[in-house]
Parts: sequence; C-alpha cells; structure tokens
Amino acid sequence: MEIPVDETPSRHLPVLKRMTKLGTKANNFANGVKEHVRLAPKITETVKGKLSLGAKIIQVGGVEKIFKQLFSVKEGENLLKACQCYLSTTAGPIAGLLFISTNKVAFCSERSLKFCSPSGELIRVHYKVLIPLSKIKRVDQRVNMKKQSEKYIEVYTVDGFDFWFMGFLNYQKAFKYLQQAISQSCKWMMNKSLTS
Repeated sequence: MEIPVDETPSRHLPVLKRMTKLGTKANNFANGVKEHVRLAPKITETVKGKLSLGAKIIQVGGVEKIFKQLFSVKEGENLLKACQCYLSTTAGPIAGLLFISTNKVAFCSERSLKFCSPSGELIRVHYKVLIPLSKIKRVDQRVNMKKQSEKYIEVYTVDGFDFWFMGFLNYQKAFKYLQQAISQSCKWMMNKSLTS
C-alpha cells in the first residue's frame, strides 16, 4: 500500500529523504560507471586495464605510494584524492589516474603507450601530466549539450594550456576535491605573500 506524501507520518520523512538521497547517489555512480566504460575502445581492454591497475595498487601498497613513485612529492604534500578517469588528447581519450594533492594535479596513464624514439626505436612510456596548483588559472565543469551524461572537467593553466578530464566514476566528488585543493593553494599563497 502506498501512502500519499501529504499523509505520510512526520517520523517517516527523514527515512524517505535518506532513501531519496541514496537513490540519487546510486544513480550518479551508475551513470559514472556507464560513462567510464563507454569511453574505452573495447570492454575487454577496459577490464584488463582495471585488473592490471588494481594489481599494481595492491602490489605497491596503495594509491598514495603509486603517486609518490610516479611524481616527485614535496615534504608536507598530501594526496587528497585519486580518481580513475580519461584525459582527452588529440589521439583520443587515455585511461588513467588523476591525482589531486595539496601541491599539484597529476595524471598518469593506466597503461604504457608506444612511441618511436628519435633513433627509430619503439619505446613504451606512461603518459603523464603534472600541473602545479599555483599554475592553475581556473577549473570549469562542462557538459555535452547533446548528451547530458557526458561531463568533463576542464583545467586551464596560467600559461594558456587546457586539459580535459572525463569519464569519472564520481564526477562531482572529483570536481569538489579539485576545487578544495585550488582553494587551499590560493589561501596558502595569500598567506605567504602577506608574511613576506
């Protein structure tokens, strides 16, 4: 039996609000997974990449240790969040991890990419991007107007570069952590300039 909303006892309202909130979170996560998988060239490649990444994280001892291995970490720098996502490039999206720390935003591809060296030798390297927080001009949220489920985070740098990250499992959380890191960096820079 369904109880009309206007006849719902007041003691049930908090439960209904909580269920609605959980339903919204579950829906957002499901959409994030769908978008993340959709960007991959093949589902089998995605599964192999995720299994390989998971094994590497376990083998190394956690995401924070991977971050420290891949990027130089300053004393006092803390990893705030690591998110699986894709970096948009002219060659297509590249799957990897986006690291958000108290000093930088950094990306490293899940798998190594093949490049030809100047000597003609085929080499494999991970695709990396490192942006110091002090070099970030702004971060914007973007949505594909034709397909509302496609959401992007665009990072603009002070030297005129822009980086597009997409396919997040939890888009809102990634954006929140980026904003938090940039805000903390701005406060630190302001305090530093006032004390100098």
